[in-house]
Formats: sequence, structure tokens, C-alpha cells
Amino acid sequence: MLKDLAGKRAIVTGGATGIGLAIARQFQAAGMRVAIADLDEAGAVKAAASLGPQHMGVKIDVRDRASVERAFADVIAAFGGYDILAANAGVSSMKLVVDLEESDWDFNFDVNAKGIFFTNQAAVKHFLAEKRQGVIVNTASLAGKWGAPWLAHYSASKFAVVGFTQALAREMAPHGIRVNCVCPGFVKTGMQSREVEWEAQLRSMSPQAVIDDYVNQTPLGRLEEPDDVAKTVLFLASDLAGFITGEALNVTGGVRMD
Repeated sequence: MLKDLAGKRAIVTGGATGIGLAIARQFQAAGMRVAIADLDEAGAVKAAASLGPQHMGVKIDVRDRASVERAFADVIAAFGGYDILAANAGVSSMKLVVDLEESDWDFNFDVNAKGIFFTNQAAVKHFLAEKRQGVIVNTASLAGKWGAPWLAHYSASKFAVVGFTQALAREMAPHGIRVNCVCPGFVKTGMQSREVEWEAQLRSMSPQAVIDDYVNQTPLGRLEEPDDVAKTVLFLASDLAGFITGEALNVTGGVRMD
């Protein structure tokens, strides 16, 4: 257990499933009180209940500033404040650029980029008002460092997450507020399952062949698990990472090494 995290309070967006739920579980195991915020309110409440009675689930639409402010205010009312934000909510879709619609672009940017802006802004306002040296960890992507075919709009939104993280980290450093992001690779989640089906159609190959290709691209030789990401988020949230800010940390099994 990371003793410095015991008793701290965290918000995890997109926490009802996948990477977000894995982050929430790691936080709970470290002795933290966790608010799971998700568009799926029932899923958020169920996930929080699975962690224990001291945790909470709350509905959030990260695309909507008012929804973010309401959700975070609910957490403050219940917990008395919060110390850590894991801004993990994200979406993807897959198309060739020539086939992209404006709605595809807007959907990815509204959740992946604007959602980071709204949630991070709300968090730093709270930290500054409380004179708290809070921590933010954003979920970016391998595709935020490498322009991925069939994912140009998603890649662009995740590049935005990396750039925003770096800029906010520089602004908040004088206040002792750390801001980092993680860049996962081929993570075994429901989102990946959908992407495998889309990519198989786009590449005229079987879904299993797509998965095999992911594994072949990964030097450590397996698909990434949500816990691989969650443990890294836990580290960045802890005092062990006390001199790390503005980083976009690869968690890819070696797919990306710079």
C-alpha cells in the first residue's frame, strides 16, 4: 500500500468499466475514498457499491460544463473535497479520413479533448481555492503520440490531451499541483473489442488476426490489461511521483519507447 494515499479522495471519470474501473479499484486498495463518475449513472453507482459503502457513484457528461460542475459539487458535498482527479472518460470510432463525417470528429473531440478541459479546469479551480496540492492524471493514448491509421480524428483528440496536460502542468507547477497523463497501448477492454471488429473490416482480415497483430507489435508479447494502466495511474497519483509533472507516460508494453 502507498501510505501517502490512504485517506485521500479521488474522482475517476469514465469509471464504471474498463480502465476507469481498474483505476478506481487500485485507488480503493490504496485506502482512498473514490467517486466514480460516468455517463452511465446506474453503472457508476453499481461500480462504486462494489468498492464499499464509503464510495459513491455520480452521473457526469464530460462534454457539458454544467454536468461536470454538478458532479464535482456532489463529490465535494459528500466527501468534503477531493485530492486527485483521474480524468479517464474517452471514446473512439474508426474510419478512413476520406469517410470521416463532421459528427465523427466532434464526438471524439467533445469527449476526449473538451472533456479533459472541463474536468481539469474544475479540478484546478477546486485545488487553488482550497490551497491544496492536488494531482491530475489524464488518460491519453499511444495514438496521442503516433498518428494511427483509421483513427486520425481519435489521434488528433489524444494529441490534444498530451499538449493540454503539458501546458496545464506548467501553469500549475508554482502551486504544487501536478498534472500528468498516461498513454496506454492495446488494452483489453470493451472499447478495444469494438475497435478490433472495425479494424478487421477496414483491413479485410479476421478479428483474431487483428489481435495477433497487436500482440506482435508489443515487445512484451501480450495484450495490455486495464490494471497495467491503473497501476501506473496509482504511481503518478502518489508521492513516489512527487517530482514528475507534464509527462505523457507510455504504458504500452514497449510499442512506444520515446
